[in-house]
Amino acid sequence: MAAAPFGAGSLMLDLIAIGGGIVGIATAREMLRRHPDLALAVLEKETGLARHQTGRNSGVIHAGIYYAPDSLKARFCRAGLAATYAFCAEQELPAERCGKLLVATSEAELQRMEALHDRARANGVALTRLSQAELREREPNIRGLGAVESASTGIADYAAITRRMADLVAAAGGTVSTGEEVLHLVEDEAGVTVETRNRSLTARQVIVCAGIQADRFAAMSGLGGDFMMVPFRGEYYRLAPRCDDIVRQLIYPIPDPALPFLGIHLTRMIGGYVTVGPNAVLAGAREGYRLRDVSLRDLGGMARFPGLRKMLRKNLSHGVSELANSLLRSRYLAACQRYCPSLEARDLQPHPAGVRAQAVMADGTLVHDFMIRTTRRIIHVCNAPSPAATSAMPIAAHVADVAGELFGLTA
Repeated sequence: MAAAPFGAGSLMLDLIAIGGGIVGIATAREMLRRHPDLALAVLEKETGLARHQTGRNSGVIHAGIYYAPDSLKARFCRAGLAATYAFCAEQELPAERCGKLLVATSEAELQRMEALHDRARANGVALTRLSQAELREREPNIRGLGAVESASTGIADYAAITRRMADLVAAAGGTVSTGEEVLHLVEDEAGVTVETRNRSLTARQVIVCAGIQADRFAAMSGLGGDFMMVPFRGEYYRLAPRCDDIVRQLIYPIPDPALPFLGIHLTRMIGGYVTVGPNAVLAGAREGYRLRDVSLRDLGGMARFPGLRKMLRKNLSHGVSELANSLLRSRYLAACQRYCPSLEARDLQPHPAGVRAQAVMADGTLVHDFMIRTTRRIIHVCNAPSPAATSAMPIAAHVADVAGELFGLTA
């Protein structure tokens, strides 16, 4: 999608949305649905949409099992699951309600499985218990002492969803412009000046959905300093073709509540193949998809941020283990073989990595919920990691509610 003409910079737009991932595009679509007369433009720095978190994840439509009851994640994930299936059906995009099994491989995990079942019930998510024998019958290649099943979990192609939403934005009169890296935001009583590498634009209001760059945009509005977006690279392998039918459902471990991420899982993908991953390794750059990707600017910022040092101290042993899994494929394989022992080293084939954009506070705590901050004319979506893809449409609706009140927009 080529950069669209805006004129010489004299045009005053009603709204600029920054970010061409699924949250930014869904938000632009929702704003035009509610306010069809808006002069709206989406600016994305890459040459295409969904190039980062949206297009580099496991494609899971999450059910909302893990999240704190009444949190934005819990509420929006439940609503987003239904909205994602409905959108894919309406737009004839691929989606599959394949279900997910969370497998316990030890007595400690069996106990945690019970707590997880209670959390899911509090979130209104139905889980079904499976005994060891039932698990073996359901998934012959999976080993465990028991499992719980989320039948509503599924898979989709979020990059395809984003592109279709962008088509709908354009059809509704909006402009989606790629290759537009935003360098500065300047807010005053008249509006917001948005400086890109190509031009200067002005808008009455701005909504920023910038993922891993969210803290830098927040700082432009005087809202930063107490948090940083920290990049955790999630490395995946694609299983060899002989493993395309190794599982019928998604296979997840029982998460350890003491650890910040969910752990390595087997995921059936749209396209008929299976991936395994991700791990979680501190990346050397905000868009560091490979071990050799290093940014001195990004590393310097992380080194100066006290919250990252505190977070790393709290999770040192886990971080060392994740790094070892990254460097040694044998360790990564062993983590998979805990519940899928038939996998062999030759089955782990290259697959693109992703980067989780995770907000960390100055005291070292991870921001576990979606986080939105505002000025008079700018809304910043400051933290939107998983399950943001599943939750994109409810997040967009929430942002549109905030925009209506903050900007004085009437439907």
